[in-house]
Amino acid sequence: MEAYNYYIQQLQSKEYTAEILNIVLESAYEGICVVDRQAIIREFNSAYSRFLGVRQEDVIGRKVTDVIENTRLHIVLETGVPERGFIQKINGQDMVVHRIPIWKNQQVIGAIGMLIFEGVSEVYHILQRVQNLYVKHLDTENRVEKSVACPLVKKDRVTFDQIIGNSECLQKVKRIGRRAAKVASTVLITGESGTGKELFAKAIHYNSVYANGPFISVNCSAIPEHLLESELFGYEDGAFTGAKKGGKPGKFEQANKGTIFLDEIGDMPLSMQAKILRVLQERNVERVGGTHSISLDIRVIAATNANLQELVKQGKFRADLFYRLNIIPIHLPPLRERKEDIPKLISYSLEQLSIKNGVTPKQFHQGTIKKMMEYDWPGNVRELLNTVEMLLVLCESEVITPHDLPEKFFESSNVQKIESHTHVLKEVPMKDMMEQHEYELIIQTLAECNGNKAKAARKLGIHRSTLYEKLKKYQLL
Repeated sequence: MEAYNYYIQQLQSKEYTAEILNIVLESAYEGICVVDRQAIIREFNSAYSRFLGVRQEDVIGRKVTDVIENTRLHIVLETGVPERGFIQKINGQDMVVHRIPIWKNQQVIGAIGMLIFEGVSEVYHILQRVQNLYVKHLDTENRVEKSVACPLVKKDRVTFDQIIGNSECLQKVKRIGRRAAKVASTVLITGESGTGKELFAKAIHYNSVYANGPFISVNCSAIPEHLLESELFGYEDGAFTGAKKGGKPGKFEQANKGTIFLDEIGDMPLSMQAKILRVLQERNVERVGGTHSISLDIRVIAATNANLQELVKQGKFRADLFYRLNIIPIHLPPLRERKEDIPKLISYSLEQLSIKNGVTPKQFHQGTIKKMMEYDWPGNVRELLNTVEMLLVLCESEVITPHDLPEKFFESSNVQKIESHTHVLKEVPMKDMMEQHEYELIIQTLAECNGNKAKAARKLGIHRSTLYEKLKKYQLL
């Protein structure tokens, strides 16, 4: 925001240089777009280009309405009226934006737009941080328990906007999820491990009529079979040796007026499947050792990474339970089928993990992102998040380059490792050696400049457009 205000002040004054403005643009965390009087884009910083997934040189010189979805910068040019804190839908996401006219000699000579957050969901994360400070303050000043809640947010509340990605396959399942949230029908979420099934289940819950009720998650594979019945259905006082005095409500009771999430339902023992089916059919539960039924008003969401239809054929899963669960089927695509979402996932997770670990955010070199997009991610989004956290914590440089990646990123690729570029091969032509040296020099300079292309171009003694040409030549964009 400070960079944004400074940029406007400099544009409205006579004392500025293109070099200073470029530094401000590329230093800003926010996405910044500057248009002239004809609504032609004249400046477009790296943060904005990364968000839209476009290259700066491809959008500069184009009409802003052709580049930014639902923009109103051209309207601000006509009215001269600033628009602060407006919501703008871009790539299917609600964004918080500022649009400010640039005045000079009592005339509007252009306008500047800025994305404040990656999305409205980012406001939620900020409020979570406020809650943490709020609780910490109360704990310090008043010695109250840390369970005190800040009235600003509800912990763990998830929206579909927090499921990061703009790929068509992900947008499709999010549309199904939003429709499923409007009804009380049972949902079956399938997908490989690490695709975010529980996150998706929470998004359905918190966008439904059950949002103010509890969200109870049960990992069916983690509970020993002999304890499963009492855990799910609860027990009465004296139901068995060691039973808690007064009895205990089960997970289904705890989820009343809310949602129960049965994760890894494919691992549910056959002996329990019939009892689960009865609960789904009758919407009531009877505690172990009990004599009366307890009525339930709950939403049921189940999830599995197994092929339930195949398990039905093998006699390992009840067909009637499968059909009872499979009312609204939602299949989450693996990350390898939506690789276009990887840059945004990296950017988003980098910020969140930086906050979590209390470290300064680092930059990912374009070559690193390219290499990560070539990888198939068998562990899906969970593996990507773990990789980003590992690189964030262990990488000593401010820019994470391809050689910082683990060995697995090179094992299945026919592309030569980036480290091999540092070795001079026998009988290499002079032209190739010079290009190799130039390539290494550009990589090193970008790393020293924290990925700032304008600064790198100045350090190399070349124009920024020349640097872009070389980055394109060496496939570093």
